[in-house]
Amino acid sequence: MTKRQIIGLLPAGGQATRISPLPLSKELYPIGFQDFGVKSNWRPKVVSQYLLEKMQLAGIDKAYFILRSGKWDIPAYFGDGTMLSMSLGYLIMGLSYGVPFTLDQAYPFVQDAIIALGFPDILFQPKDAYVRILTRLEVSNADVVLGLFPTDKPHKAGMVDFDDQGKVRLIIEKPPQSDLRYMWGIAVWTPAFTLFLHEYLMTLPVNSNLSLQPEIPIGDVIQAAINKGFHVEAEVFADGTYLDIGTPDDLVRAVRQFAALVGEEGE
Repeated sequence: MTKRQIIGLLPAGGQATRISPLPLSKELYPIGFQDFGVKSNWRPKVVSQYLLEKMQLAGIDKAYFILRSGKWDIPAYFGDGTMLSMSLGYLIMGLSYGVPFTLDQAYPFVQDAIIALGFPDILFQPKDAYVRILTRLEVSNADVVLGLFPTDKPHKAGMVDFDDQGKVRLIIEKPPQSDLRYMWGIAVWTPAFTLFLHEYLMTLPVNSNLSLQPEIPIGDVIQAAINKGFHVEAEVFADGTYLDIGTPDDLVRAVRQFAALVGEEGE
């Protein structure tokens, strides 16, 4: 049996309202530096490159950015992906009602592939996170595997309840408070979930003006799949870190932290 292709999906439809005004798409915000192999010849490194490098470490050499119209600086910067020795493509969002709709824009291009989801304005550790969740997807026969990170800010995250074997019981989006310790931040899934997502969104009453409704988080769609009997597992990164540069305080923290890594191994 031939191994399924793995394709990265990077939703880049956000307006970056929390850190605006910005002179560029937030996915291209420079965080830290790189030397392109020439020692001490430091150049800026954009935030989304960290995510692409972690995908590449797991053998993912093909990915799509899914863009909101107007964010043309992202393809202008990364081009075809040669800079990273990856094949990069760019898809344009249709319905801008949240991440699930953004991801579904890729459906005609990725429906037979394993999907690796990552958010291009997030910095996280460990480096081998995708290696570990893809391995778990393969050995567990799960439909979806979530990468979990510790957090003390449940109101900002999709909190995950799971059993001792790592089977996910419940995803609670942004609860005001929670006894749960782990949020999910990355995911991989099989074509079965890609199809579920596609069909789930088709059942929503788009005619009744979804734009006036609260955005549907992708965690809610994963929970709907669990309710239908889908097998969802968690890979816990107990010492992992997760930093969203889409908020002012975390942006400041990231810029300081990564500037201090110049000349070290760092990320």
